[in-house]
Amino acid sequence: MIEFEGARVVVTGAGGGIGTTLCERFTRAGAQVVGCDLAGASFPDVCFETYEFDFLDRESLRNASSRILSYGTPSVVVLNAGWTSAASVSETTETELDGELTGNFTNPALFCQEFLPAMRSSDGDRNFVFISSVNALTHFGNPAYSAAKAAGMAWIRALAVEEGRHGIRANSVVPATTHTDAWNKRLESDPGILDRLSKLYPLNRLVTPKEVANAALFLASPLASGITGSAITVDAGLSAGNLPTMEAIVASGG
Repeated sequence: MIEFEGARVVVTGAGGGIGTTLCERFTRAGAQVVGCDLAGASFPDVCFETYEFDFLDRESLRNASSRILSYGTPSVVVLNAGWTSAASVSETTETELDGELTGNFTNPALFCQEFLPAMRSSDGDRNFVFISSVNALTHFGNPAYSAAKAAGMAWIRALAVEEGRHGIRANSVVPATTHTDAWNKRLESDPGILDRLSKLYPLNRLVTPKEVANAALFLASPLASGITGSAITVDAGLSAGNLPTMEAIVASGG
């Protein structure tokens, strides 16, 4: 069993589908979860502390990290917050590009930096876990978001290489489309969408928030003590190959 008894674990995007599950799973493992999200977010009841701030506002971000550190150095920082406008290359405006890169990469990277001095001088296992996306690996749409997530994974690898001497590990979790409650409205307008999407995945389904959270829990735990600068793909097999294309080739005799 993975245990984080008494460890401070910071989770950004704590009010979302994956974020809520991350908070619940780390709490169940004994951690004191520090939830971070936008003002008005619905934080899970399990959070030991909560902080509301705008991840696009650097001053607000720095103030929040300072307040978090005033109550103790975190053992784990999970960078889960993220969003996308879902615009194509030709549709993406300069403002959207700046916003998505800032919110999904630049400010999460700066958030990491805020904790580094204290984490370097702390004892025990210390970790950063970045919740990325399969969009960082290949193109599934949302180009600005994809570029930001790819940059985040590069930053995590840099953290692993440069901070390993201080005992700090850094890894990424790379999920595909995840079946959160956010899908409910889409299902109301298009009840067959999940069935159509599922056919693209070798496991014939979307992944769940619990599966994404379990991967993060593992990477942050002593069970992964020799793993840093790596990424675990949680995508029901999507990035392993294109199932419909393979089936079409086989059916054609090619």
